[in-house]
Amino acid sequence: MDKVTMSVQEMAMQMGISLSKAYALTREADFPIVRVGKRVLIPVSEFKVWLSARATEK
Repeated sequence: MDKVTMSVQEMAMQMGISLSKAYALTREADFPIVRVGKRVLIPVSEFKVWLSARATEK
């Protein structure tokens, strides 16, 4: 079974960005997050939609 959410650390690793930049993304109004207590989780399916919407063609 695939994970339905990922941590900010996992998202940073997958994107190849720093942890501080990853947390900055989670504070953007249109970035998909779910808060569980103090934890910030990213729904994988919503993240893929968010990322695809920001991909640019050259």
